[in-house]
Amino acid sequence: MTFDRFLFPTVLAVSLGLLSAAALPEAGGPAAAPPPPADSLPIETPGTPDGRVVTDLEQVLDAIAQHRVVFVGENHDRYADHLNQLKVIEGLRRRGKDLAIGVEFFQQPYQAALDDYIAGAIEEPEFLRRSQYFDRWRFDYRLYRPILRYAREHRIPVIALNLESELTRRVGEVGIAGLTEAERGRLPERIDRSDPAYEARIKGVFAQHPGADKKSFEHFIEVQLLWDEGMAERAAVYLRAHPDRTLVVLAGGGHVEYGQGIPQRLLRRVKVTSTTLLNVGDQELDPAAADYLLDPQPVELPPGGLLGVQLAERGEGRGAQVQGFGAGSGAKAAGLQEGDFIVRIGEQPVEGYADIRIALLDRRPGERLPVEVRRKGGGGEDKRLSFEVELH
Repeated sequence: MTFDRFLFPTVLAVSLGLLSAAALPEAGGPAAAPPPPADSLPIETPGTPDGRVVTDLEQVLDAIAQHRVVFVGENHDRYADHLNQLKVIEGLRRRGKDLAIGVEFFQQPYQAALDDYIAGAIEEPEFLRRSQYFDRWRFDYRLYRPILRYAREHRIPVIALNLESELTRRVGEVGIAGLTEAERGRLPERIDRSDPAYEARIKGVFAQHPGADKKSFEHFIEVQLLWDEGMAERAAVYLRAHPDRTLVVLAGGGHVEYGQGIPQRLLRRVKVTSTTLLNVGDQELDPAAADYLLDPQPVELPPGGLLGVQLAERGEGRGAQVQGFGAGSGAKAAGLQEGDFIVRIGEQPVEGYADIRIALLDRRPGERLPVEVRRKGGGGEDKRLSFEVELH
């Protein structure tokens, strides 16, 4: 199992060096490009527990469609995995299923932003700001864009499953025992730690890292349990309220494999039939880890245009503050300096990190963009300067 099968709590991840680099990208949005049709992706799978060998996902969609809940595990940063997820959604819809899509990559307090986007009430930039996607998930939004656009086109509800990061981060710091009474009130109704196989699997990942200690592990597994129980509880609430819908759950493979994460905790809450699919990727997986193991041909997103800047966490309400530059930075070559506040990119006003990602979302390396900054002058007053930056 590779480490990016979980998205670790930020505080714990930084202290242990576990967080995938994909979760903390260089500031600057990637370029958009039309994805290949999902149906063009060949699917191969090794043998599954009952001996089925799948050479084309279409061949098993009839069987998958018999279930009320379909879990499709992903490697967060693999585009081919998300195209497989889209293919499952498309196939179920073609079979007449009334669908909803539950997703790990949005947090529950931001459900209204998802609802408004799917309903066509707001456009993508406003949706990304209101959902705080770039601050709370940070994996390349283009990975998920085809799924969200398909859901919007066909008015398929998308359900934010994940708990807010403030709560999971707090548990990573102090553990459940250290929460305040108000914080405890936001926990799932039940957190079940009775599965030794689940705990052993999590411990196996945790133990591979230097500096791991018992106290840190306790907080670590509590965060994993909180994620799985929180997502399962939210999914169960939705299923009870919408008894005629089929729910497709998209989450990291570590939350799905062996049915130990979200699946068993969802089925504990509501009696439904379910099936699990895992995208394999480069890692080796036990065939017993899921009902179907999917191994698509690699499909890469094209590189996105970058400013090549490192940003301060907060911009003090004055824009996005430059703290440093990456190698070959076009912004540095154009004349930006550390301490500058980026306040506009092209026609896009910039108040923070998300605005930069939105401004560059559809840009490519080599494009040139006007960038406006606010810089402290010698007399203590700010001055505005404009530069033309070549993205790299």
